[in-house]
Amino acid sequence: MSYDRDSVTPVAPGLRLLPWESDTGKPCFLSTHGAPGPLARIADEIEADQLRDSAHVLKGAQAVLDDRKSGEYAVRHALRAATQCLGDVLRIADSRGARLPRLVDTDDDGDRDRDDGTDDDESQVQAGAFG
Repeated sequence: MSYDRDSVTPVAPGLRLLPWESDTGKPCFLSTHGAPGPLARIADEIEADQLRDSAHVLKGAQAVLDDRKSGEYAVRHALRAATQCLGDVLRIADSRGARLPRLVDTDDDGDRDRDDGTDDDESQVQAGAFG
């Protein structure tokens, strides 16, 4: 299974992108209507497993890269595992990101600046959020 975020249709509101594909390689979606059910819990468990596996693969890939004696096979194997995990993590990020509430600009000027007159990005930089 590999995740190509360019080929996946943007997730419609109310749908969850699941961490698996259909038999034909198409993305699977779940409509939960705001109430988590058994299938959503299974998806949560699979995502947690994928994130745990990704952390393990990252450590292994770092070890292969740090070992100057690693051969081509080891490097290819580590890269293959890392790209698979990266695809899983991107799918999880897209799924979770699509379920975040959308921020609405409530002031009348139509910009995304803070009401105190400072720009959100500027205040985060000043606070060290982008360090």
